[in-house]
Amino acid sequence: MSAVTRTYLALGSNLGDRRALLAAAREELQKLASQPIESAALYETAPWDCPPDSPPFLNTVLQLDTELPPMDLLARTQAIEEQLGRAAPATRGRNAPRPIDIDLLVYGDRVMTSPELNLPHPRLHERLFVLYPLRDLAPTLIPPTHANPVSILLEICESIETPPVRLADSW
Repeated sequence: MSAVTRTYLALGSNLGDRRALLAAAREELQKLASQPIESAALYETAPWDCPPDSPPFLNTVLQLDTELPPMDLLARTQAIEEQLGRAAPATRGRNAPRPIDIDLLVYGDRVMTSPELNLPHPRLHERLFVLYPLRDLAPTLIPPTHANPVSILLEICESIETPPVRLADSW
């Protein structure tokens, strides 16, 4: 039996029925969890570093306790993305609009660098659309490789993106 590891995943959607796609992703991710997933609020965010005329995103963060090792969790999240209509990595454009995006942010205290996965997420501290919902769930979490908790990372974030708008606490 493997140890259970607390992970945080960022979810985003800017195509189709965004809320329904986030809910479907959460439902599929629940199958990978050892206990019920905790969800942050939903935030709407202007597209950032995306092609012109990209629609706005709905973003959230989930707290998931899992026995899956990081690479297995990554493979499962990518399979969920494809199941929900996201194009395979080889055929999609960089930051193109997408029905669903799932990023591993933090995997316990694991620090990892590989061509497929970097933990913690290397731009976690630069993204308001991640920091706002992550603060909802874990304001005192200090991600590995960072000196400050999420609440302070949010305060010192120097992102040029427009802050997200909180839309719904429960979904």
